[in-house]
Amino acid sequence: MSNPLTIAVSKGRVLQDTLPLLKAAGIEPAEDPGRSRRLILPVIGDHARILQVRTSDVPTYVEHGAAHLGIVGKDVLLEHEGSGLYEPLDLDLAHCRLMVARPRDYQPPRRRLRVATKFMASARRHYARKGQQVELIKLYGSVELAPLVGLADEIVDLVDTGNTLRANGLEPVETVADISARLVVNKAAMKTRHSEIRAVVDRIAEAVRGRQAAAGEGA
Repeated sequence: MSNPLTIAVSKGRVLQDTLPLLKAAGIEPAEDPGRSRRLILPVIGDHARILQVRTSDVPTYVEHGAAHLGIVGKDVLLEHEGSGLYEPLDLDLAHCRLMVARPRDYQPPRRRLRVATKFMASARRHYARKGQQVELIKLYGSVELAPLVGLADEIVDLVDTGNTLRANGLEPVETVADISARLVVNKAAMKTRHSEIRAVVDRIAEAVRGRQAAAGEGA
């Protein structure tokens, strides 16, 4: 196919978790993504292809048309404030929460609050909604360390089990957003290849509903 449908997915767990949904939509990699070193994975039938990209890059590939669809966490979408994305489906996968956390012995500072985070846009909106002026400090890893060494008073970070917070003497105090994996579509592609993309979205949605129903029966 001269112009195969292109889906951008972050490498690793997200791709592995979404493979059954893609298969239900007729998009099955021709080789094992866990073993392949290819960044562009062909699919059986050659009607589509999968791009393995960095998580934070998924929205960029889709917005600029290098991919027609993408699968990425809502936390990444909240940081990507572009207008070229359509978000038709919550995949009900990779659940966690974006939360404010602080030390258990927290005392409000007399100066402006300092907040360390990887999620600058989400944190900025959260504190703005509260009418609270804060100093945001951008970190790329080990955000939990910041309050322990006096770099920040609070953090905004993803929380799954909360074990890392507890191990470092921190506790979650506010939910900024509930996070899960989402399917996104390039808006222009949704118009030019509507029937093809709509069919993929509908089949993935049906697979999500089927998995939810099976989980409900097993509960």
